[in-house]
Amino acid sequence: MNLLDRIRMELDQFSGAEQAVAQLVLKDPTGFKKMPVTELAKRAGVSSPSVVRFCRSLGYEGLSDFKLKLAASLNQGVPFVHQSVQASDTGETLIQKVLDNAIHTLTTFRNTAPAKPMDKAAHLMAKTIIAKGGQLAFYGVGNSGFVALDAEHKFFRMGCSAHAYSDGHLQIMAASMLKKTDCLLIISNSGRSQDLLDATRIAKQAGASTIAITASGSPLAEEVHVHIPADHGEYYEQYSPMVSRLLHLCIVDVLATQVAIQLGDSVQKNMARLKKNLIDSRYVK
Repeated sequence: MNLLDRIRMELDQFSGAEQAVAQLVLKDPTGFKKMPVTELAKRAGVSSPSVVRFCRSLGYEGLSDFKLKLAASLNQGVPFVHQSVQASDTGETLIQKVLDNAIHTLTTFRNTAPAKPMDKAAHLMAKTIIAKGGQLAFYGVGNSGFVALDAEHKFFRMGCSAHAYSDGHLQIMAASMLKKTDCLLIISNSGRSQDLLDATRIAKQAGASTIAITASGSPLAEEVHVHIPADHGEYYEQYSPMVSRLLHLCIVDVLATQVAIQLGDSVQKNMARLKKNLIDSRYVK
């Protein structure tokens, strides 16, 4: 059952003002998710707080949270949105199709992602940072290589020893030099890159901890110590690189935040000092 079906079934349970908002959603769901709260209230003939109360009555934190779920529900009928792009599509249409696909991917991950592997991965990474001489390594190929570089940047800003490699030969060589105190995070959409698989096996033989952000059931998912499932509704032969990259970037953001919290005040002080130095040195006052 999608969100619109649920609203239809529960329509009689809403208050009068909430019913007016519900009718507006059912009448024009695409328009609803694009309008600000003031415009929605005006069209429904209710107050802005009534719009928010309607969203909360369905169990959402507020209007923004409700709009994310609504966008995902509207997109469920078009599971591979990029296949429906037409040469005659206007810029406005393309914005909706491409962004709806990204929103659907992120919302689906948010609602289904298991927290346990994220917690285990963050624990291993924090343990590596605390260990004397421990280093974090990030491997990716193609678009995933850009995510690896972003991860290196995030953790380097936290004062961690971090390195990223996107070349298969360098990955093999770097994996050969990893130690028991080190941790390797591999990012891969398909999880089928032979170089990444070989590098992972070499890292495990060296005793390093291994984590993968990749598709469920892939060879890489079966090879690592901790697998963070990053699945999305597109075939690998037809996927949009930006959608998978966006999903992987968000997962890295969550991990970086978890690790920073575990490391405590020292990391926050390092980041504040680094940010101040960057601002003082790079920006015109």
